Amino acid sequence: MLELKKITKSFAGKKILNQVDLKVKDGSIMCIVGQSGGGKTTLLRCISGLEHIDSGEILLDGKHFDPTDLTPADTIMGVVFQDYNLFPHLTVLQNITLAPQLVLKKDQTTAEIQAKDLLQKLALTGKEKLYPWQLSGGQKQRVAIARALAMHPKILCYDEPTSALDPGLRDTVKEIILKLKAQKMTQIIVTHDLDFANEIADDMLKVKPLNQKGSEA
Repeated sequence: MLELKKITKSFAGKKILNQVDLKVKDGSIMCIVGQSGGGKTTLLRCISGLEHIDSGEILLDGKHFDPTDLTPADTIMGVVFQDYNLFPHLTVLQNITLAPQLVLKKDQTTAEIQAKDLLQKLALTGKEKLYPWQLSGGQKQRVAIARALAMHPKILCYDEPTSALDPGLRDTVKEIILKLKAQKMTQIIVTHDLDFANEIADDMLKVKPLNQKGSEA
């Protein structure tokens, strides 16, 4: 279980998160929802180690956990970014296999076999040699998910996974998330789409700007 205790974060003297508490059970889907300015993405970035917290504590399985201080072999957190962050000069296959080879020290053959298996599961077989600019938004989203899964994370985080997708692709992302839940993947999802959150969430944290009384569980 991932647990956050009294997490506080400020930028340029402005407090974004104030004393936020959160528990994410193993194998569950936690949705962080709310309007813009409520600190949803900031909270996700703190959880995934992309930002340092100012104060508070993060626990993983009851032990102190600093997501910003991981050894190269650690793959606790995976992140699927809102704008996908795919490398434009690399093919789909290269985007997925780069980190497993560099960080996990997998040989190219093993990394490619595992990447192709992920692509098959995400209905992307045949897209291996394409570049990001040749993909639709939904395809980029699935490649980004495959890239994160290739690192075998314990927890998978998403920042607004449906924000740029039409209703049909939104349902595809929902199916992928629910399939990963069936495989016991712990998932944390930031979204402004309350209907989407209600369809997939086991637990939910609703946030609002601090001038509107802060965060509430």
